[in-house]
Formats: sequence, structure tokens, C-alpha cells
Amino acid sequence: MSTCAADLAPLLGTAATNATEYLCNRFADTTLAVDTTYLLFSAYLVFAMQLGFAMLCAGSVRAKNTMNIMLTNVLDAAAGALFYYLFGFAFAFGTPSNGFIGKQFFGLQNIPEVGFDYSFFLFQWAFAIAAAGITSGSIAERTQFVSYLIYSAFLTGFVYPVVSHWIWSADGWASATRTSGPLLFKSGVIDFAGSGVVHMVGGIAGFWGALIEGPRIGRFDHTGRSVALRGHSATLVVLGTFLLWFGWFGFNPGSFVTILKSYGPPGSINGQWSAVGRTGVTTTLAGSVAALTTLFAKRLQTGHWNVTDVCNGMLGGFAAITAGCSVVDPWAAIICGFVSAWVLMGFNALAARFKYDDPLEAAQLHGGCGAWGIIFTALFAKQKYVEQIYGEGRPYGLFMGGGGRLLGAHVVQILAIAGFVSFTMGPLFLALNKLGLLRITAEQELAGMDMTRHGGSAYVYHDDDETDRTSPPGFMLRSALSRSPGEPPKSEAAPTNNQV
Repeated sequence: MSTCAADLAPLLGTAATNATEYLCNRFADTTLAVDTTYLLFSAYLVFAMQLGFAMLCAGSVRAKNTMNIMLTNVLDAAAGALFYYLFGFAFAFGTPSNGFIGKQFFGLQNIPEVGFDYSFFLFQWAFAIAAAGITSGSIAERTQFVSYLIYSAFLTGFVYPVVSHWIWSADGWASATRTSGPLLFKSGVIDFAGSGVVHMVGGIAGFWGALIEGPRIGRFDHTGRSVALRGHSATLVVLGTFLLWFGWFGFNPGSFVTILKSYGPPGSINGQWSAVGRTGVTTTLAGSVAALTTLFAKRLQTGHWNVTDVCNGMLGGFAAITAGCSVVDPWAAIICGFVSAWVLMGFNALAARFKYDDPLEAAQLHGGCGAWGIIFTALFAKQKYVEQIYGEGRPYGLFMGGGGRLLGAHVVQILAIAGFVSFTMGPLFLALNKLGLLRITAEQELAGMDMTRHGGSAYVYHDDDETDRTSPPGFMLRSALSRSPGEPPKSEAAPTNNQV
């Protein structure tokens, strides 16, 4: 294996040992600086996804619950930062440890050290709060605020870190980069950016929360027929979707962590920088194809071109490709996106059939499409890409001639994540429900959580004009040219749908 010193010595001569050492140290410093900058930029992109989650959630609920859902998104990030700092990062990446849970770096003690710097913590924290944000969508519009704080702290401080330790730590029992023991099925799990670690964890946690709480009032009529409780702003849904798409370019390509790594001889274009670009392409194609598939499928089913369904379909494609984004070809990403759209629509049909209510389809989208993404990776992972990232001789996709070892490891991953999250989050939500801390009262739910829990509406429906106190609530949309200066309004606007 060539080294910097070995490569430079013939060029500089044997008498230039000091110069060789100096230049090699400079190259190492530059490489570290570039890789750290790349990781920090990726962390910023992933954190920007919180804004996308906030907009998506706000648009997907009714106006009377907007302030509540926005506040939960803020606290997912804030509470997640504290508990991931205190416990989560240590449980996830504290090494040396055992295969189940980490045991070092509580409160970032002994950080920085080789392989673990502050930039890595920031990147991983952004992932942790993404999992918590997924869960908040499932239980929106009927959950007590204290429950959000409790589950968010538990999820980011313990549940998510343990699962990420299994898959991403060098000590994890299912990790493809494990160095402290045998690989699962001589393969390990290739969940590159977290279809299982992030999306399945958040989705299954949300599933148990929504199932234990029960559906929102009015979601199903007395005959059991599904009644749509539509969100109040498609504009916010689209804005949130584009922000999430933007952030996914940090989520998936950023999971390489480094960028200055060559896969070939000096001067070759074959390096990690190219793999980063390919990962961005596979991410884009999967989400785009899922959106188009959902568009036409829903048009055939309902007769409408529904933008909200298209946005959810796109996000399902992104969630699915996240596991295998770095180890599949772009053509395979098209298959991933196409199937993920049908997976989401199928789970939504099952949810309606069994009277399960998830305002953002989060459990179906992240849990269902995340599980499909794990299976997809085990089928289509390409040998060349797997060996570049994980080393030579590794099993790869079944359909690509790599045998069934990777598929076996991935089936175990799905079962382990589903079981562990159910075993931890299910009892937590049951206990909160038993203690009367989970769901708000029917009166508060009907009135809206903004007014009953947060001191007022998220929107200002009218100006508090001292000269006109007889105006009913409603948006005052007037043309300034319709009346002369000082002339009182000639008519009042009727209350809008945002007053629901």
C-alpha cells in the first residue's frame, strides 16, 4: 500500500527526508481540513431539513393546530441537542464498546480525538433530530405537549442512538464496517444513510404513538368511512418538500463523511468525489420517479392532480433510496422510486381500512418506504461500489450476482429495528396514555390546540383597528384603490376556512 512518504522519496531523493516529512504532514492537514469542511457543510444541509419538516407539518395540519406543530419541531431540535450531547452520541459511537450500545464520550468527554471531532457530532445530531421530527407528524393535532418532550428526549437520547450503534459504529453487531467481531452473514448491513436507522425508527415510533392515541375526532364517520381532514396550506407542503429535497443532498452524499479519497491511481477521476456526485443523482432520480408515479396513479384513482399526494410520494422515494444511494446505479434508483410510490399508496390503503390515522402519513412513508429501501439495497447493490466503500470480497446485491448474504442481513435488520423500537416506544406511549399525559381532551381538540394550549392562533385574521371594532374575524383583503383615504371599508370579508 503506497504512502505519501514512499511516493515522494524517489522524487525528492534520499537526502530530502525532512522535506518529504514536511510535505506529507501538510498534505494530511489539508486533507483533514477539506474533509471537515465537507462534513460541516453536509451537517448544515441536514439541519436545514428541520425547516422543511416544520413547513411540511404546518401545511399538513389544520390552521387551528399550526402553532402547536411548529413548536414541536423547534423542541425536537432543542431537546434533541441536549440529550444527544449528554447520552445519545455516547450510546451511538462511544468506542471501544460492545455490539449493542456505546460506552464512551458522554457529554463529549475526550472529544476531539482521532476519528471523532465536533463536526462529526454535529452531523450525527442533525440525523437524530430528523428521526424525532418524523414521529411528531404521526401524532399531530391531538397530543399533549408534555408527551412531545418526553418521547423526543427518549428517542434522541436512547432509542435512535442504540440502533445507529448497531449499524454505523465500528463495534455494532450488524455494522458493515465492524472491526471488533465477525460480520453479520459475513456481510453486515449496508444502510448507508439511514432508511432503517433514521426512517424506520421514526416511522415505527410514530406508528405506536398514533395507534395508541387513536384517530382524530372526525377522521372516520359513524359508519367507519374515511373522512379527509385536509391540511390548511398546500403552499407550505410544497415549500417543505423542496427544503427537504435540498437537505437530502447533505443527508445522503454527506454520509460519506469524507470526500478526499481516491479509488484509483493519481490523476484518476475515480474517487470519492465522484461517488458523492453519483449519490446525489440516485437520490434525485428516486424521489422524482416516485413523485411522477404517484401523480398519475392518484389521477387514475381519484380523477385529480393532487399536489400533496405527489409531495408525499416524492418523500417516500427519498426515504427508500437513502439506504442504497451510494452503492446502486442511477437506473436502479428509478426502480426504487417507482416501487416506493406503490408501497406508500398500499400502506395508506391499509391505514384507511384499519382506521389508523396519521396526519402526515409518516409511519407509512418513513416506516414502509424505509423498509422497502433496505430490501432494495440488498437486491441491487453493485459489486464495484460496495467494494470501493466497504472493502473487497463483500457480498453485494442478489440481482447483481452477489448471492443472498446481504439480503439475509437486511431482513434481520428490519426485524431487529421493528422489534426494538416497538419494545421501547410502545410501552412509553402506553404509559403516557395510562397516566393521562398523551391525548388532549375532546373539547380542546375541537377548539384547536393553538387557542387552548398555546395562547392564540398562529395567524392574525384581522387588524386590531381602533376605528373599526365591529369587524368580524377574517382576512381583510382590500384593494387600496377601492376607497378614498380615510373612508371606512364598504363591506367586510366573510370568515375564511382558516378559522376552522
